[in-house]
Amino acid sequence: MTDGNWITLISTGATILFMLGVPIFLVIGFWCMGASLVIGLIFDNIGVALSDIFTDGFALLAMPLFILTGDLINRSGIAKRLAEFAYACLGWMRGGLAMASLAACGLFAAISGSNSATTATIGGMMHPEMVKGGYDERFAAATAASGGTVGIIIPPSIIFIVYGFLLNLPISDLFIGGILPGALMVLGMMVACWIICFINGWGELIRLSVNRVTKTAVGAWLGFFAIGLVLWGIYTGQFSPTEAAGVTVGFCIIVGVLSLPAYKLFGYDRLSKNREIEEKGFGEMLVVEGFRIVEIPGIVMRSAKITGVLAPLIAISVVMQQILSGLGAGEIIREFVTGMGGYYAVLFTSMAIVFIAGMVLESLPNTIILAPILAPIAHSIGVDPVHFAVIFLVGGSIGFITPPYGLNLYVASGVTGVPYFKLLKYTVPYLIALLSVWMMIALIPEISTILLPNR
Repeated sequence: MTDGNWITLISTGATILFMLGVPIFLVIGFWCMGASLVIGLIFDNIGVALSDIFTDGFALLAMPLFILTGDLINRSGIAKRLAEFAYACLGWMRGGLAMASLAACGLFAAISGSNSATTATIGGMMHPEMVKGGYDERFAAATAASGGTVGIIIPPSIIFIVYGFLLNLPISDLFIGGILPGALMVLGMMVACWIICFINGWGELIRLSVNRVTKTAVGAWLGFFAIGLVLWGIYTGQFSPTEAAGVTVGFCIIVGVLSLPAYKLFGYDRLSKNREIEEKGFGEMLVVEGFRIVEIPGIVMRSAKITGVLAPLIAISVVMQQILSGLGAGEIIREFVTGMGGYYAVLFTSMAIVFIAGMVLESLPNTIILAPILAPIAHSIGVDPVHFAVIFLVGGSIGFITPPYGLNLYVASGVTGVPYFKLLKYTVPYLIALLSVWMMIALIPEISTILLPNR
């Protein structure tokens, strides 16, 4: 049997394991070990590659810290206050609570950097309120899943850290490049949300009140401060993304341990209801604002479990990318893409590959496997590296709500109790909106590069 036949057989076996629900880390590991035997690589290569990732990857230290940040801002009550502020601003429009959920996803993403954390936190918090407010439960769950897609685009972003590590690009530039595209994604989904809610008559309206907006803004000031701290530090170069993650974690711990005394100053208790918002939604939701020092190890352990899933996956995916390069897969893809012709043909072909891969792969292995192949091709035809990074990762983020994988759909289903397949119909409007924004980002490079210094 030829090497090609062996690789095909091993790949088929890996696919079957994936379809049976075997964890993706084990599936990729099985494939790497089998392919290494076929092409004559010693297993020591896998061990060395894994070791190098964890000993030399300083930039990757930001990943567990931003994951921990997401848990801390949820437990501290900051996420709840950001959601209340968004609802106070948007509740006067049809579908205002749903649009507030999307806005809250954007604000939460600006601190946490994780799509699944954004979907789980905002979905768990807003879904009951949306259902109580007259929204279809399936649409409410789909809104949380779709809003979570911006979790890896609006800085700080865990996947931008991985991309910058792989392609040797300044992570701070990637973060800055994701600001406007992430905002456009939220805006595009809000437009789609308003149209659907207007057609179906969903959502109760509240009076736009300057007093309500002001009070909720004051209540959420610590959240705004955390967002501004991260963006200011990275944009001005005061600290690296890894240092920014550490600073943010420290800030959130201080806020949580002090039980948000600023909220108490304005009339909130540690276990409280916001009476300003109680009249329309949010009223029955009890929120724990802050945590005791003895609770910190439990929060850290929860974040460590998520990191323990992601970090080995990054490492083994790098090994997979090395083996694929040895097999010539990169050259095959490169010849196929460059054979399409000119600038736009190559760009759109690359986008199609990213979109299709995102339907069956999580963004992490998708990025690690395809980015080192497609990014040099894009650069060779004149695409700015930061611009292509944003194009690539926005396309990968859309994969979070596209079956059969659709990670955010699974997360939203688990949080809300709505079956996975019942969400699919209601993600279509959001999918159309995101694809439209993605095309706009691809065609207008300035959206990704205008905020970059020295551009």
